[in-house]
Amino acid sequence: MSSTVSLGGAQTSRDSEILDELEAEAIWAIREAVAAFEKPVILYSIGKDSTVLLHLAAKAFAPGRIPIPVLHIDTTWKFREMIEFRDATAARLGLDLVVHTNPAGAGGEVTPFTHSSDEYTRIMKTIALRQALDAGGYDVALGGARRDEERSRAKERMFSLRAAGHTWDPSAQRPELWHSVNTVLKPGHTMRAFPLSNWTERDVWKYIRREGLDIVSLYFTADRPTVTRQGKAIVVDDERFPLEPGESIVTRAVRFRTLGCYPLSAAEESAASTIDELIDELEISTTSERAGRLIDGSGASSMERKKLEGYF
Repeated sequence: MSSTVSLGGAQTSRDSEILDELEAEAIWAIREAVAAFEKPVILYSIGKDSTVLLHLAAKAFAPGRIPIPVLHIDTTWKFREMIEFRDATAARLGLDLVVHTNPAGAGGEVTPFTHSSDEYTRIMKTIALRQALDAGGYDVALGGARRDEERSRAKERMFSLRAAGHTWDPSAQRPELWHSVNTVLKPGHTMRAFPLSNWTERDVWKYIRREGLDIVSLYFTADRPTVTRQGKAIVVDDERFPLEPGESIVTRAVRFRTLGCYPLSAAEESAASTIDELIDELEISTTSERAGRLIDGSGASSMERKKLEGYF
């Protein structure tokens, strides 16, 4: 089975106007970051948002290739399809792809099964990201986070200042008036840039449809092997998944709204096997796309605490 799904379709004229405005703003932010800072890097998680971000970066610098490195933090627990998609995308776009794994867990010592989700995320994502940014000397990291994802995300500016150690202080964010950005950095400070800040989940999918982008097929419903844990359906992606006593693998028609490490990413039962069906489903959804992220399950302040420590 192909690891990607090619999408296409029509938009309403109002949709096109909104997407044109969001696209123009995002391309402005990408160009501003690359022009204003000495060592920019794009963070690539392989999901729908970073797929859109890469496409916008390609548009921003066409007809040339994307002129800055693309960084992927590899926990070694992503879906196999995601890694295949990452490598195919890097080859297709001619990316300067940088892949980093925290050496502390590179040999399998730190896993979603041996550590709590909080500790696993801290070691394999937060610390790994800080390591990679320091090693590359990057002074601005562009990512695909959006304000509508989660409450702490809504506190971010499009250009979000980070203090020494990549720590984040919501009260220290700089005002952004009329697209005038203060890009001056003190020693030890860096910046995070979020060109998709003002997009919604539906905007992202409508843009993917309009632009005919290839994405990981995990976003679309298919029969997949699952185990129920914490009341959620977890897809068993490889032989490293240990079954607990009394558990059995059950095939379900499921898809993902958000992707991450497979043992910590819950799927949801759905009939949406096309992009039009997916968008229709989102129109009536009353849950957050991050409801399936087990790493977000430690309370309302969980994401903000992670961000304070340097998580993206």
